[in-house]
Amino acid sequence: MSTMSLAEATAQLTAPGQLFEMEEVVIRGIPTRVWKHAPDSLRTVLELSRGHGDKDFLVYEDERTTFEEHFRQAAALAQLLRDRFGVQKGDRVALVMRNLPEWALTFWAAAAAGAIVVPVNAWWKGDELEYALADSGSSVAVVDSERHERLLAHYQNLPQLRAVVVADEQRSGQPPTPVPGVETVAFADIRTTPGGDVQLPDVPLAPDDDATIFYTSGTTGRPKGVVGTHRNMCTNLMSLFFLNTRAQLRRAGEVADVSEGGQNAYLLSVPLFHATGCHSILVANTAAGGKLVMMHHFDPERALELIERERITTFGGVPAMVMQILDSPDFAKRDTSSVRAVAYGGAPAPPELVRRIKQHFPSGSPSNGYGLTETSSVTTMNMGDDYVRKPDSVGPPVPVCDVAVVPEHFEGDEPTEDLPRGPQVVGELWVKGPNVVRGYWNKPEETARTFTKGWLHTGDIARIDEEGFVYIVDRAKDLVIRGGENISSVEVESVLFEHPAVADCAVIGVPHPVLGEEVGAVVVLRPGAQVTAEELTRHVKERLAAFKAPAHIWFRSEPLPRNPQGKVLKRELRTELVEQSST
Repeated sequence: MSTMSLAEATAQLTAPGQLFEMEEVVIRGIPTRVWKHAPDSLRTVLELSRGHGDKDFLVYEDERTTFEEHFRQAAALAQLLRDRFGVQKGDRVALVMRNLPEWALTFWAAAAAGAIVVPVNAWWKGDELEYALADSGSSVAVVDSERHERLLAHYQNLPQLRAVVVADEQRSGQPPTPVPGVETVAFADIRTTPGGDVQLPDVPLAPDDDATIFYTSGTTGRPKGVVGTHRNMCTNLMSLFFLNTRAQLRRAGEVADVSEGGQNAYLLSVPLFHATGCHSILVANTAAGGKLVMMHHFDPERALELIERERITTFGGVPAMVMQILDSPDFAKRDTSSVRAVAYGGAPAPPELVRRIKQHFPSGSPSNGYGLTETSSVTTMNMGDDYVRKPDSVGPPVPVCDVAVVPEHFEGDEPTEDLPRGPQVVGELWVKGPNVVRGYWNKPEETARTFTKGWLHTGDIARIDEEGFVYIVDRAKDLVIRGGENISSVEVESVLFEHPAVADCAVIGVPHPVLGEEVGAVVVLRPGAQVTAEELTRHVKERLAAFKAPAHIWFRSEPLPRNPQGKVLKRELRTELVEQSST
């Protein structure tokens, strides 16, 4: 059991003069509590990573890149982005690929060159990819060969695009299909490891400069570009270091090296185009000297093989992936004794998973966090004994974050002292801190609705217990979270409405034991119309990424239930249909 309370450990680590000391600064006019000693930019993090020298940094299949090699390659690519492709500070560089070493390399090179990095969901179809590139105004797109083929018919609609760099994910050596009017180059032709004294471009970067645009599904259909700053990213980095340091302190009574002299190794099984993969895994391991073992796509048997081969110390992702590894027929055949931490988030985790992790990894510590793209990943974290004690909580907030539960009809722009409090009070969770992003790209109205006086209105319904632990009760936003992927119900409904047989429809989340939720659709047909569930699913898959297509479709003869304002009562529908399915 822990030898020190949460409050005692936090007080010790955040005391004046300590690494995790806090101070107040003004961010966009809002006084905000920040980590005093956080790096000031991603460029600084990249420069610090060079200190890890000849340790392996990126492992992909049989390819290995050390920290020193990565730094040199990133510096050369940053110079090339500026000198050959004309990338200036604030220009957008899009990353459209699966997890490859080129993803990490481009991210660091572009960020260090002062560009705004735009990671795009690699599972999207061509028109969805086109939307993100057009909306962000990206002038350079770094893509893998599969996404390149998917985009070939769409490049002509992107006049601002100056260059396309294509990474050959199959390592075939085939030159990429040229894009008319756009400089098209193979990544392999520009990836170099220069010798001598290599330097990053001299670009002034401030903590509150824009660094990233991540696209997230919203409640109004098209994804929104979430604009993150260097401070947002570096805050998350310090928060993760703090959480791990506090866990050590509480467990052992002192902060010590728990790697037993070896290198921490992280199995990257989640996409880098999400905040968890980029902010909490790529950036954190770059700074901490951890080895990142990359999977082209997630497969539980391959994951177990890599855990054994690379002596993986941490793995996770979304809860579904952890459960698939535990359920694999290969689990007992593989040596998993190196695993010391199983970390996940991005979707609700069943409490039973905690028990199973402790059973299968006796020396492993489970943890579950809460965060959004808008909070630059981590806001709260539940770890170790606390997680075993409160397995249905996502934990307390990190010290630089404030959280509040706000009633449904609250009209203020920041929580007030007279708000009801207590472990039984339920309301929308609001979050404030230096990890909260500045807003949505070119969407001032949505930004004004979602962010007020530094507070993010998360859209999640929560309660906070007497110890400050947060419990996510429900979602106010019209989203389905399938295996960590946010899916806009409105976007799927819009596509269903395009089918001539559909008169009315509602998309809901259907519980799933591994994915957390699947997409379900309730459909009312036009008089005399006929269509099968298979036809409707195919209709959606032709227009949207496959993971957004309904796994369940119910046909309904009577009108959908609505409130007086005409809004579909989805909670009522969900309860009715789930109960029907279970009887």
